[in-house]
Amino acid sequence: MAVLDTDTLTVSINGTLPSVPFLALKEKILGKKYELSIRFVAPAEAQALNIAHRQKDYVPNTLSFPLSDSSGEIILCRSAMRKEFKQFDMTYEQYLVFIVIHSMLHLKGYEHGSIMERKERALLALFT
Repeated sequence: MAVLDTDTLTVSINGTLPSVPFLALKEKILGKKYELSIRFVAPAEAQALNIAHRQKDYVPNTLSFPLSDSSGEIILCRSAMRKEFKQFDMTYEQYLVFIVIHSMLHLKGYEHGSIMERKERALLALFT
């Protein structure tokens, strides 16, 4: 298991940690003091969490869970992202950065829509 662990960010994955600027993204979007956990999980766990928390029975690419105003957790499913990235005309690595940005914006309180999409595009341009 690969783990990136700082005072305010923990990223855990079975396998190799992707070369995503997780800490820089977190600090830019959520702030330096925000405490964030990012876990890469298997499809079965992602689906079970989706059923338990959203009553939706499918494997999501990401789930965002705000825990407080200053902390949260992001769940990522690599297999779901690998099935989707080509639809977005991105490499897998670009799509992973996009999904992390998307998830962090949800933690900031953004909902799907044009404002969120503009922020996603601007942040993606900064980090890819």
